[in-house]
Amino acid sequence: MDQRILFFTGAGISAESGIPTFQGESGLWNNYDINEVCQYSTWLRNYDKVHTFYNEMRADLKLKEPNHAHKTIAKLQQEFPDKVTIITQNVDDLFERAGCLNVHHLHGEVTKMRCCKCNNSWNIGYQIFDYKNASCPYCNKSDKFKPDIIFFGERAPKYGLLEKLLMPFFELENVVIVIGSSGTVVPIDDIIGSLPCKKILNNLEVSESIKEDIYDKIYYEEATIAIDKITLSITKNR
Repeated sequence: MDQRILFFTGAGISAESGIPTFQGESGLWNNYDINEVCQYSTWLRNYDKVHTFYNEMRADLKLKEPNHAHKTIAKLQQEFPDKVTIITQNVDDLFERAGCLNVHHLHGEVTKMRCCKCNNSWNIGYQIFDYKNASCPYCNKSDKFKPDIIFFGERAPKYGLLEKLLMPFFELENVVIVIGSSGTVVPIDDIIGSLPCKKILNNLEVSESIKEDIYDKIYYEEATIAIDKITLSITKNR
């Protein structure tokens, strides 16, 4: 396959695995105030509540499994490892568990912890993080730790990586596929709108923050249903 493919995914792709979006009416988010557990300006004064929430999130994630969309994208990447790029807004590890490599997490990963002293991060998996008795494995000097995800109001360093990753998509034959993103957190349309490559959108429903006219093909249905149609359309001429 000569073309390059970029998958840009949001919460919608993991929702079918049972991971609720923060805007949803059920799940962990419904029991917590986002402004207390996911806001950079307030998280330290809600320190206990923040760690309780993310400990619960990791325990919940351990029980989830990658769905057909994750697995199909992983299979495509394994077949064409140099041609498929994955960028996700999600903090779960379902792409990795499906077999994907080099997944770019724009908003961090809930299975990692970051030291507030030396700023190093490390993998803690799905374990309950004992934040009251923990020590940093790098500096051993800190008593403050932050889940390694980007909170609202916090600088997102990997946003700068987007420009580099999108450079190949100034070529007409390449494809950007947006799955499960409402466009409200990351204005993906503004980012890819000027690219001359083919663009495909798959969301469950219409979003006011998505400009339909920039897409060549749109699927309003579950990602697990649309993914086979999408992969067929982009690989049939390989």
